[in-house]
Amino acid sequence: MVPSAGAGLAITDPSTDRLWEVLFCPFASRGTTVRSSEQGVLSRKRGREPRLEMGDPQGNLCTDAGVGDLVTEKCLVASKGPARRVQLACSGQYCAFPLDGNALCVWNTDDPSYQPLTLRGHHEPITAVAFGNAVSPLLVCSASRDYVIMWTLDECRQKALQGLTPRGVVMGTLLGKVLCLRLSPDDRAVAVCAGKKIFMLDTESQSTRAELEGHRGAVTAAEFCLWQTHLIISVSEDRSFKKRVFPKVWDHHMGSLIYNSSVLTASPLLSLLIDAESRQLVTGCANGQLWIFSLVEGHHYRCVTRVDLKKKSESFFRRVESRLCSLPEEGQRVCTDGLEKGEEVEASLPVLGLGPCDLSLVLPAECGCLPSENTTCLWIGSSAGLFIFNLANFELEAVLHYKDFRSSSIQVAGSCAVMSKVGGEKAVCLLTSLCGCKIALLEIYAAALVRSQRGHNAGRDLSVLPRAHVLSTSPLYFRPAEENRTQPAPQRQSAMRSTIKDQPLVFHSKVRSSGYASTPHKEYPLESSPPTKVHKQRVIAHGPVAVSCVQYSGDGRWLACGLANHLSLVFRADLTGTPAVFSGHDGAVSTVCWSHDGRWLLSTSRDGTLRLWSLRGAELALCVGKDVFSKPARSAQFYYIDTFILLSSGPELQLLKYHVATCRDGIQRYKQKSRCKGVFRLPTTGMTEITSLSAVNDFYSYLVLTAGRNRTLEVFDLNAGCSAATIIEAHSRPVHQICQNKGSSFMTQQHQFYNLFATTATGDGIKLWDLRTLRCERCFEGHPNHGYPCGIAFSPCGRYVASGAEDRHVYMYDVGSSTFSHRLAGHTDTVTGVAFSPSAPQPGSCARPRVMEVGTHLLSPCSAALEAPWTLGHGLASGDTGCRRHRCDGLVMSSTTEPRPSTEALTWLIPR
Repeated sequence: MVPSAGAGLAITDPSTDRLWEVLFCPFASRGTTVRSSEQGVLSRKRGREPRLEMGDPQGNLCTDAGVGDLVTEKCLVASKGPARRVQLACSGQYCAFPLDGNALCVWNTDDPSYQPLTLRGHHEPITAVAFGNAVSPLLVCSASRDYVIMWTLDECRQKALQGLTPRGVVMGTLLGKVLCLRLSPDDRAVAVCAGKKIFMLDTESQSTRAELEGHRGAVTAAEFCLWQTHLIISVSEDRSFKKRVFPKVWDHHMGSLIYNSSVLTASPLLSLLIDAESRQLVTGCANGQLWIFSLVEGHHYRCVTRVDLKKKSESFFRRVESRLCSLPEEGQRVCTDGLEKGEEVEASLPVLGLGPCDLSLVLPAECGCLPSENTTCLWIGSSAGLFIFNLANFELEAVLHYKDFRSSSIQVAGSCAVMSKVGGEKAVCLLTSLCGCKIALLEIYAAALVRSQRGHNAGRDLSVLPRAHVLSTSPLYFRPAEENRTQPAPQRQSAMRSTIKDQPLVFHSKVRSSGYASTPHKEYPLESSPPTKVHKQRVIAHGPVAVSCVQYSGDGRWLACGLANHLSLVFRADLTGTPAVFSGHDGAVSTVCWSHDGRWLLSTSRDGTLRLWSLRGAELALCVGKDVFSKPARSAQFYYIDTFILLSSGPELQLLKYHVATCRDGIQRYKQKSRCKGVFRLPTTGMTEITSLSAVNDFYSYLVLTAGRNRTLEVFDLNAGCSAATIIEAHSRPVHQICQNKGSSFMTQQHQFYNLFATTATGDGIKLWDLRTLRCERCFEGHPNHGYPCGIAFSPCGRYVASGAEDRHVYMYDVGSSTFSHRLAGHTDTVTGVAFSPSAPQPGSCARPRVMEVGTHLLSPCSAALEAPWTLGHGLASGDTGCRRHRCDGLVMSSTTEPRPSTEALTWLIPR
């Protein structure tokens, strides 16, 4: 165990007690080989595990330094020179990093007692390291200003064990300062990012395939497309042009530029990752922002979302602290370490590295509704800590700050590489210090980290489907009407029975069939495709009118729409005939809602009144004015299978019991015999105004969902008569609509899917939530929605979420992914409302113009469209010269602002 005098390092084989010296070739050219050796000293101390040490010129290297239950510092190296701002490499079993400037050190992460392999051959400091993608042979490439060298790891180790000098192959010489290396999926090519160029080198012939030019700044990262291996995507910094960055897509076989994006940010992009499952590109910049682009064919590299890492981190810690406050004291101990320092985040969190993260063993147990294979996470390495980011909902799953662990040798990182091990339970992270010469290898228990910062069984008792009987103290408890009736006297009943004689039962006419022998009703097709094109048009009204809301009846036979001219219209589902007109409101109709039996229509208006209409004769059955509400009713619906009317009035959730008189005196017809009274009131937490509410009326359910102006979602359990759960900071802006996956009477979903609901807010996209976990499971941000509230709707099959958008399209999202599946064109302005037909796969939509001038229209399918498996109607919102149309499954309503006698409405159809 004698250090080498020439190199300051040596390695001893414990079995043979043989010492290998360090040899390297001082000069090399392209195609020649470079020799190196395996180094390190193995020593055993009394009562301790094997410990790796190095001489003073190389610094000290120690292992197994415990820093907590979640993180272990497996290795610490003090190098001669700083190693910040270099590309580090991690694979499933190894990690590689520059040591003492021009040496390459390879460490086995599975077995710390395994000797580190130090490879020498560079004269200049190594600036980039990368592993190959093949398991056997495993390649590692290193680059400096003088050489780009390819090493075969197994051969190098075998030669070192045999007493020979390992050799590497020089792929290129004098290419300049290399900031990034990346090997192709088949390891036949290596992309070398040097300066403003990308050199494509052939690993077999050691020749240059192509030189890709076009960047105006130093290329900082590059990635090969896994499903199109001839494509490579790169990012760079251009400090001569206000430090702005231009991501580019190349065809490296042809050496041509395919796509050049616009300027993204004033800070340089530092890292890049391509996720093959979600077909998304993720890039991180120096100011702590993540940019996510869609690589799906036909999306034209559109930007899906932009994430501010600092804001996400602060919001994450606030949510964790709110969950801890609701847990018992013994449950708080796991997550309290470091939470007090969560707010002390740096002004910016530069994204130094990105890596895949496998949480398939953690997420499925809590998210049974959505398939876990569609949930992709990634590691984000920053100067201040590590983050686990979910690409499905664009939220942080866990945050780990280096300074939260006192035993950590590196508090601020200069470079970072992180990789999950097989199985996903653990991950390895390689760090270099920003201001020193330390290099540390961390082992992180990823699964335990996520569980420690997640709510413990947050929604275990919440379910849309009731799990217990109605309590006698519940406001939902009521006696059936038959029990309240006066029973006739027993004596009279006996007398009546005595007058009735048994007679044979004779039918003098045909008896109508009970329906069991008839053809069953047509069920909703589960595997239908979304609509793709417009089919039919129809004018609704003339004049400066806009359609504000639409809804189908439960049986799919009728379509109701509320207008800004104080009227409500009811059309047949096929849009034939004359619509029924309901008049009486003194303000724009804000909501319309059908009863479960389809006999009654409920409407609310900006005049502060709630009106109940009879579909037969379009007559007013009940009017509830301001004397009942402390503040105007913002949202209202039937609830508990038409037993109650549920509404929001300011910060209160109110439950009304109503009675509708079906018979009237012809002389005193003007007298209203219907009545309504409040039976229960429940204020929101913090007395914040309710902006939207939702509850199931097709079956008995105790839960009511509300959204507040303070961006909080609250779940009320009306069986217990209290608030059951709250979700703070659900969106960055107040939620303007909550939409539950209610299904329809024409099809049945799995029971757990009824616990899904979606929320939308202006400028913050759509979020898909699960009641059982109270977590956001998906985030849909492909549609532009920055200034006007755009409505959303679930398809009856539960597979799709439709949304209006400001780019005059309707977007169809698949709940299993975060990318829209179809975009429906045909409108001329913002689409603000959508609805699906419960009986046929026909979505519809409505829009709300900024300037309402000419007319409102309803779009519907023709007979051919009704027979097709998918039709969609929609509506638009118009500006000063545009048109607003409203869409509903197979129907579309629109209003225009152009002075035309009529405007068209659209319906989409996809053929069988």
